[in-house]
Amino acid sequence: MALALILELLILWPLCHSDITPTVSPALYPKPWLEAQPAAIVTPGVNVTLRCQAPQLAWRFALFKSGEITPVLYRDVSMELAEFFLEEVTPAQGGSYHCCYRSLGWDLGIWSHPSDTLELLVTDQLPRPSLVALPGPVVAPDANVSLRCAGRLRGMSFALYRVGVAAPLQYRDSAEPWADFPLPGARAPGTYSCYYHTPSSPYVLSLRSEPLVIRADGSGSLDYTQSNLVRLGLAGLVLISLGTLVVFDWHSQSRTQAASGSEPQRTGYRCLHV
Repeated sequence: MALALILELLILWPLCHSDITPTVSPALYPKPWLEAQPAAIVTPGVNVTLRCQAPQLAWRFALFKSGEITPVLYRDVSMELAEFFLEEVTPAQGGSYHCCYRSLGWDLGIWSHPSDTLELLVTDQLPRPSLVALPGPVVAPDANVSLRCAGRLRGMSFALYRVGVAAPLQYRDSAEPWADFPLPGARAPGTYSCYYHTPSSPYVLSLRSEPLVIRADGSGSLDYTQSNLVRLGLAGLVLISLGTLVVFDWHSQSRTQAASGSEPQRTGYRCLHV
């Protein structure tokens, strides 16, 4: 039994581990492609099918998992497609997978180049995204701001929420590991959060991001207030100056009237004395 296993490994090794034989042309032994159904990101307990599609007729397929020397599964089929069934997956079954095939007419022991790696993620919850404001969290009324919700996985669906509003404010599907949500500056001030999830069922959700507060730029209103204060100050100085002039003029008139009223009395006293 051990000898048979060793022989099988020797047969599988030549091309499926292409780093050992990099001089072999991929055009002669083209690689297959590997996909996961219903999705590459699932919750525990879901049945997952890994489908290895060859570009030509094959008679044997092998599925490998990163970190393991021996194939996880074999399939002997006379077609271009082989399906590998993973029932009620657990987090331990998550990881990097690739597949190879053997085609009719190839020499004994020759396998195709490996497929591109497929990352299978088995989890109840995706990592928390981050939420940032571009260009910044302080927005002028006549400017715009963009809120970027960034996760760690590509091809996710993103939702933006605003505190006080139950339904998502905006919704985006993105091929990148982030999505941008544009907002007009006049209506932007508020508190926001976001999350992302797998684009199709079975849905796996992330945690909500930390809240992000967007504030209105108060510099314009501050300048307006300061200019009003300057105007009020100047107006006050003018009023004080006018008041000072009025008081000074009133005192001058009072002294003049007092002086002119006493002179006739002194003249009358001299006349009587004479």
